[in-house]
Amino acid sequence: MSIQSLETYLPKNTLDHLRNWFSDYSIHIKITKNRNSKLGDYRKLRDLSHEITINSTLQPQLFFFVLTHELAHLIAFEKFGRRISPHGKEWKHTFRQMLLESIEVYEEDLKPIILKFSRSPKANFMASPDLVKYFHIENHADDDVFMEKLNAGDYFVYRNEKYLLEGLIKKNYLCLNLASGRKYAFKPLARVKKLS
Repeated sequence: MSIQSLETYLPKNTLDHLRNWFSDYSIHIKITKNRNSKLGDYRKLRDLSHEITINSTLQPQLFFFVLTHELAHLIAFEKFGRRISPHGKEWKHTFRQMLLESIEVYEEDLKPIILKFSRSPKANFMASPDLVKYFHIENHADDDVFMEKLNAGDYFVYRNEKYLLEGLIKKNYLCLNLASGRKYAFKPLARVKKLS
């Protein structure tokens, strides 16, 4: 897929950044259906080219952010070698530089969130509550709420299963699945339907 064909997925004024970042590499970009497990990924292929996949359902600003994240993997591995940690200091430094270099691409209300995130980039998008709240990345019913809005003793539904919120463990919420009796930890920004 050419850089120009990505335009429909991207915000304006991104192509110069992508040309600059892509210039030294052979990269295959695959646009995928929505995947709940990940927004994008990167891997080096046997022919030494690179493959990046990104969900087609992402909003343009988020699409560019995820593409930048995956390109940072490629550039960090090429610059520092394959033995670095995938989300280690070399990747963080590379991703930070790319975010700062392209900050003007983002909407005014998103720029402070990107700047804050760039101070210490996280491996997982979901680890940034500000970004998750900004993008509302999943489609939810209007009556869905974040886990952090519930109290111990509240009942809720998640993926058609009923749960009881028992309490907080570290930064997550310990919940009992009423059908199976098993306990699960939920992230504060998991979206659930509270039962009255």
